[in-house]
Amino acid sequence: MEKKIITTGNAPAPIGPYNQAVLAGDTLYISGQVCIDPQTGNLNNKSLEEETHQCMRNLDAILKEAGLNFSNVVKSTIFITDMHRFAEINNVYGQYFTTDFPARETVQVAALPKFVNVEISMIAVR
Repeated sequence: MEKKIITTGNAPAPIGPYNQAVLAGDTLYISGQVCIDPQTGNLNNKSLEEETHQCMRNLDAILKEAGLNFSNVVKSTIFITDMHRFAEINNVYGQYFTTDFPARETVQVAALPKFVNVEISMIAVR
């Protein structure tokens, strides 16, 4: 099976020993994205809604680099620090899909990189 590293300047550079995404065969595995603005390198975290939008924009940029879009997503994982705020995240997340939502789990965690409130990873298939 061929493995191809997917990288774009339209999403934040990795902050550790990992890649933005790996395409293995027809399956794209996207690393968790937080609210880092790829243009400035700063956190875009004025509100939880804006954090979530930035995560989704970063994921979109990686999908596009691989020639895919949100309709190709089959699985996503959302990590949040406060399950009481799930509805705010879910409202934004849902705006990026039109039909055939992917499978998903949402997990509350004690902390996330850079102490953000949300991180989202995805798996997409051509």
